[in-house]
Amino acid sequence: MLLVVDVGNSQTVLGLYDGERLAAHWRFTTARNRTVDELRMLFRAMLELDGFSEKDVTGVAVCSVVPAVTAALRTAAAELAQDSFVVVEPGVRTGMPIHIDNPREVGADRVVNAVAARHRYGAPVVSVDFGTSTNFDVVGPEGDYLGGAIAPGLAIATDALISGTAALRKVEYVPPRSPIGKGTVEAIQSGALYGHAGLVDGIVGRIVSELGGEVTVVATGGLAPTIVPHCATVDIVDEFLTLDGLRLVYDLNHGPSP
Repeated sequence: MLLVVDVGNSQTVLGLYDGERLAAHWRFTTARNRTVDELRMLFRAMLELDGFSEKDVTGVAVCSVVPAVTAALRTAAAELAQDSFVVVEPGVRTGMPIHIDNPREVGADRVVNAVAARHRYGAPVVSVDFGTSTNFDVVGPEGDYLGGAIAPGLAIATDALISGTAALRKVEYVPPRSPIGKGTVEAIQSGALYGHAGLVDGIVGRIVSELGGEVTVVATGGLAPTIVPHCATVDIVDEFLTLDGLRLVYDLNHGPSP
């Protein structure tokens, strides 16, 4: 079975694939100072939580946007999968031409999302990943990666608002009774949710206008279910887009994991 590991700035998501089927998945907080032994213990605990063991893992695929975690993960993956692993980084085959000024600087998660979006929904396609940042990644009509946009995520934008003001406070990310907030809490909720949805629609609208024709827009990431209901331009929510992209990249480099 294939263990895939998506390390984000705030959260890490694990997935266990049996062929093309996602058999189990787990999510936990990203910690930048975990050792190799701690990662192995964490993997073992997550697997055992759903009745699996380390012996079931025959391959590992990793994408990480946190360099401090990547080195320890590389060692842990090599030990767990007996060197049958891939870390998505420059030089790894993805099957997707990267047409930006410096292909080596594009984040691994963005490439993986683009690979999965093209595979699942065809081209052209735009993936919108709602995480610490909100990432927009564009696959052109010929199936190549064209670039995209990076915006502050919902949580980090709201945190900046709260930390920069004396009287405002954190709120739950739920829709207010009306876009016209009747109090401070509802006003923040309106600005946060509808403001971020407007940001998404504005950027997607400009991207689609530049591409021309019909473009599929797929959303993923932990905050997608919170924001997408208020967006007008997103067609699909695919919770496991990044995990599936990791599976595809692993298969391209090592062949399907048994």
